[in-house]
Formats: sequence, structure tokens, C-alpha cells
Amino acid sequence: MSRRPASLSRRLGDGAGIPFMGSLNPKSRASPFLSIGLVLVGAFLIIGYVYSGSGGSNGDKAALSRLEGGGVSCSAEINQALPYLKKVYGDSMHKVLHVGPDSCAVVSKLLKEEDTEAWGLEPYDLDDSDANCKSLIRKGIVRVADIKFPLPYRSKSFSLVIVSDALDYLSPRYLNKTLPELARVSSDGFVVLSGYPGQRRVKVAEMSKFGRPAKLRSSSWWIRFFVQTRLEENEVATKKFEMAASKKGYQSSCQIFHLKSLS
Repeated sequence: MSRRPASLSRRLGDGAGIPFMGSLNPKSRASPFLSIGLVLVGAFLIIGYVYSGSGGSNGDKAALSRLEGGGVSCSAEINQALPYLKKVYGDSMHKVLHVGPDSCAVVSKLLKEEDTEAWGLEPYDLDDSDANCKSLIRKGIVRVADIKFPLPYRSKSFSLVIVSDALDYLSPRYLNKTLPELARVSSDGFVVLSGYPGQRRVKVAEMSKFGRPAKLRSSSWWIRFFVQTRLEENEVATKKFEMAASKKGYQSSCQIFHLKSLS
């Protein structure tokens, strides 16, 4: 999915303009060489600004993940959270299952990590998948399956399961079935990334694909629901993640919950 850095153009258009130009007196007779020089300097500054904005820094990547639909993609947020997840789960990152939209992109990223095997479960039809995604599906690395029903894996098939965005589209009726399934197929826990209430607008394309708008719930709602479904929060993993993130000044754009697997 292409993402346009629209915020960048707005920042350039709404800013103070080319540096130094506001200090010139329009009635003064400046040397033509001085005027040309100032224009060139301003042009170089703008080019450098645009280049640095498209250079792929963590902050820019995080900003790009927020542009589509006026909201946040928690699947894209995994790229930012991955270093801290590795610090928390260590060897448990050896065999990972990702569940959620854009699973091909997440799995491709995980497979580049050293000593990491990764699989993906895409809950929705992949109508416009690229060649890389089609290859992952053909190899059986990424599968398409409705997560409202039992997951097509044996118990404890994966050391860690990461689910993003997908649960936001399920009603409590189906969450009662899906959450225990995520706990069943993992051995060392599972991580849930969910959007914040009021964070994202529903798009027409989103409605047609997912069948219903995303229901973005508060952290207190999720915690109560975890208790109701007899799932236990992994407090040790939660504290480790928060400590690792705070050291680097990382603040997730999504809610992140660390839960224990079924014993």
C-alpha cells in the first residue's frame, strides 16, 4: 500500500517560507547577485529538508503509518516496536506468528531478523497482493483464514504470536473465541496491538473489506475483557517492554498488551 507523505507538503506550505526572505525590504535595491544567492540558498535548504523527510528515519516512518485514513496502522507499528519486543522475549522470537492485515509485510520484516522463523495469518482476502506476498502464500508461510473460527494450527505451534488491528473488527461474541485461540497456539505468550479510541476514521474501502467498522476500545475495556475470558496479563513482559521503550524515548501509537499463553 503506497503512503504519501502529505504532512510534509503541508509543513512546507504553512511554514515561514524560504529562510532569510522575510528580512528583505521590498523597496530596497538589492544586488541581483545577492538575490540570486539567497534564492539558491533557499532552494538548497528546501531540497535538503525534503530529502531528510524522505530518508526513512524512525520518526518519519511512524508518521507515514498514520497518514492513511487519518489514523494509525498497528501492523506498521510493529516495525517500530520490534527492537523492544526482541529485548523482552529474546529466544521466544525464534518462531513467530503474525495475525492481522498486511501480514505479508510484517512476515517479510520478521524473516530478515537473525534466527527468526515467521509465519502469517491474514484474516481478510488479499485482492491486490504483490509478487512477494503471492510467493509467501504459495509457500504456505502466509495463510488466509477467518479468525472467528478455530485457528488452523496445533497447540503451542509458535513461541510467540503477535496480533495487530484484526481484533478491532471483532465483536465480543467472536473475541470470546479468538483470544483463547491465540493463547492456545502460542507457548511463550502473545502480544496484542490495538488502536486507541477516536484514533482512526473508517474508510469506504475498509468497510467493504472488513464488513464492519473498527471498534477501538479503551485499555480498561480490554483489561476487563481479558479477565472475563480468563486470560492473564504478562506483567513481567509488560514492565520489561515499558522500560526498554522509555530508555529510547519510544512511544507506541497503539495500545500494546502482553498476555500469557494457556498453560
